[in-house]
Amino acid sequence: MLRITELKLPLDHPETQLKTAILERLGIGAEQLNRYTIFRQGFDARKRHAILRVYTVDAEVADEPAVLARLAADPQLSLTPDSSYRFVTQAPKDSALRPVIIGTGPCGLFAGLILAQMGFRPIILERGKAVRERTKDTFGLWRKGVFNPESNVQFGEGGAGTFSDGKLYTQIKDPNHYGRKVLTELVKAGAPAEILQVSKPHIGTFRLVTVVENLRASIEALGGEIRFQSRVDDIIIDDGQVRGVVLTNGETLDTNHVVLAVGHSARDTFNMLYERGVYIEAKPFSIGFRIEHPQSLIDSCRWGSNAGHPLLGAADYKLVHHCRNGRSVYSFCMCPGGTVVAATSEAGHVVTNGMSQYSRNERNANSGIVVGISPDDYPGHPLAGIDFQRQLEAAAFKLGGETYAAPGQLVGDFLAQRPSSVLGSVQPSYTPGVHLCDLSPALPEYAITAIREALPAFDKKIKGFAMHDAVLTGVETRTSSPIRIKRNEHYQSLNTQGLYPAGEGAGYAGGILSAAVDGIKIAEALALDISQSRA
Repeated sequence: MLRITELKLPLDHPETQLKTAILERLGIGAEQLNRYTIFRQGFDARKRHAILRVYTVDAEVADEPAVLARLAADPQLSLTPDSSYRFVTQAPKDSALRPVIIGTGPCGLFAGLILAQMGFRPIILERGKAVRERTKDTFGLWRKGVFNPESNVQFGEGGAGTFSDGKLYTQIKDPNHYGRKVLTELVKAGAPAEILQVSKPHIGTFRLVTVVENLRASIEALGGEIRFQSRVDDIIIDDGQVRGVVLTNGETLDTNHVVLAVGHSARDTFNMLYERGVYIEAKPFSIGFRIEHPQSLIDSCRWGSNAGHPLLGAADYKLVHHCRNGRSVYSFCMCPGGTVVAATSEAGHVVTNGMSQYSRNERNANSGIVVGISPDDYPGHPLAGIDFQRQLEAAAFKLGGETYAAPGQLVGDFLAQRPSSVLGSVQPSYTPGVHLCDLSPALPEYAITAIREALPAFDKKIKGFAMHDAVLTGVETRTSSPIRIKRNEHYQSLNTQGLYPAGEGAGYAGGILSAAVDGIKIAEALALDISQSRA
């Protein structure tokens, strides 16, 4: 088949116009077009009054070589790549020790799924609870201020991404089309089929719950095992080789292969690995606040007179500003029509994040407004970034009144450097609640200065972004892992054979899709290691 990219049509074009555009682009008659499928569709909103729908399509035509040769100079025409997934090996029949995966976020789930599909019967350990029980515990914090340190936004089946917008797009290079495998498996597990086509697919929290449960069922049906409330307290390492894991209940599981897919908030696990001598280094991450605006304002700025069009839905944005003090401020994890959520994993700390349902129909839009920092800002040992996060989160807990309420401030007051005392037209969505105050003590001075410079700059791109009544809530500290557990070309730890650092927690992913893709890579490397050692 032939792949055609950048086919642009009016927003409200009739269905037949797409076929006409394909025929015109290829310069063929209708009788030569056997069939076509839409691979990707999105929008070009650079001209708000004339928003276009943008398609990538795969077309099967008669005499394909001749058409391709005639249009060889067209950069938007190529052969459709083969994106089908092929397993790298199958499990040997005499495999004695089963691989162990720590964590059931997207990385751990997809590592487990691929290993199970190849016949390796992995054991997956999760410190938190199954996703529905975990959801109840999470709502316990949001609605009642009751916090469970082992079952919350960060810990439990599905990982941190379960309580997010469920975004499934990434900027990683993916020459092997692993992302397509991820999306296909998600659809099989109950995700809407449209995620295979839309340019910015998302699922939303409530739908993710069912999808995660179905992925678990697939793994178990293939011989895999998932254990909840099974925290790993130690990893047995003998002469640089993994030999097993020790659970909180004292049980030891013998294994030579451990996938470490713990997410970016497993601080006790990182400390255990550091004490065991596993090579870890500090890495950059970002800190900041959540900002909330009326979704209608974002829709109007992005879509113009087309705001409210059913095809467009809730508008998003992506912003960046390079400040005079050398810092960069950018929007992070933008959630259209969503809510700001409590995302701490430790008692006496406040952490914010964003979440949307599939419908994205809540009143407010929210996004992280964060400042990039590096290990130079928190010098010391490799885990110093964790200590830095904790300091900010504990300070936010105190600023919020020590009730898990988040400290908040109106943007107008933040820019004018005065405390807020009364909310305006924007009602914050964060629960257990927002305590208005002065946010300047919540972050280092360089970050406050950078954000104060960035907000008016963002207002030039999205008019109203720096509106007085927009609400900032703090703090956003879990943008990515503060460490990297480096690995070699075989995806194993630099100094610990059989340990596979994976996903966001190990510093190799930044979102649901990229973490799942990393899980596939890890599963393949582990499977090949077992198979080759048996050969």
